[in-house]
Amino acid sequence: MDLDPSTFESMTPQEFARTVKAMSDNEIAEVMRGEHRVPILDAIFGRFPELFRADKAGALSAVIQFRITGGPDDHPHDTYEVVIDDGACSISDAPGEQFDASLMMAPPEFTKIATGRGNPTMLVMRGKIKVKGDIAVAAKFPTLFDIPKA
Repeated sequence: MDLDPSTFESMTPQEFARTVKAMSDNEIAEVMRGEHRVPILDAIFGRFPELFRADKAGALSAVIQFRITGGPDDHPHDTYEVVIDDGACSISDAPGEQFDASLMMAPPEFTKIATGRGNPTMLVMRGKIKVKGDIAVAAKFPTLFDIPKA
C-alpha cells in the first residue's frame, strides 16, 4: 500500500501508521516530493486536534511550528503551526512570525514522529530534527497526543 490521500478519509490513524511503517525512508521521501505532498501533510496535521490530550496539556499555551523539508524544487518546504491554548489544539498552514518552538525535519523523520515509530529526543540528538526556541515545549509536544502506533 502506498500513501494515497484519497484513502485517508476511511483510514484510521493506526492503519496510516501501518502503511507508513511498511515504507522505506526513501519511498516516503519520494512520495513527499510528488503531487500528493500537501494533501498528505494536510491530512496528518488535520488529525492532530482529534488526537490531542487536553488532560496532558494542563495550562500549557504554546505555538509549535513544523517545517517539513524535502519538497519539490519549486516548493522545498511546508510549514504548519500547532497552537495549544485553553485545553484545545488547532492547526494552521499559514504560520505567524511568533512561535515557542520550531522543529525542522525531512518527511521520513516527520512520519516517524507522527506514527510513533521514532523517538523525537533521539532524532534531535542525531541531528535529524533541528529545534529552535523552547526545547522544553518541543520535548513535551509528543506527550500531548495519542500517537497511533503500527
